Amino acid sequence: MSQLITLKDKQFKPYISSQKINEAVKNIAKKINSELANDFPIFLVVLNGSFMFAADLLREVNIPCEISFIKLSSYSGTSSSGTVSELIGLSEDLDNRTVVIVEDIVDSGNTLDKIMDSLSKTKQIKVATALFKPEAYKKKHEINYVGLTIQNEFVIGYGLDYDGQGRNLKDIYILT
Repeated sequence: MSQLITLKDKQFKPYISSQKINEAVKNIAKKINSELANDFPIFLVVLNGSFMFAADLLREVNIPCEISFIKLSSYSGTSSSGTVSELIGLSEDLDNRTVVIVEDIVDSGNTLDKIMDSLSKTKQIKVATALFKPEAYKKKHEINYVGLTIQNEFVIGYGLDYDGQGRNLKDIYILT
């Protein structure tokens, strides 16, 4: 991993290596392959941040499945705005389906709440996240597949951004 990087007006230091991320993704995929082998799940990928995690995860998932995408937003700068606005909605019929919500990071849980509120008549809903901040999470939904648990700090890389920058970094960096 490289040293400090600067995005706009902020500096970030290395936090989680791509090797550690890849191990975590493979562990999640192994669990999903085992637990949902007979379900034909649909993976509901939350854009933009989840694109790298979803691509890596779904390359490791070897069970029959479908993939769809939704786009929501709740961040402004380095903190959650507290409100979630739906930008691109879901068009698939999820009646009696197993849905796996694929998130880049679960912190406050506001985005997850918004998604859960819009899903009804599903067989079951599972949540897979690359990163989980248990100190920040105040909601009731179970997080079924957690890649890595992190402290309640602002991070970038591996799909996560600071004002649109840093998503392309293969490692995860933390705000200094």
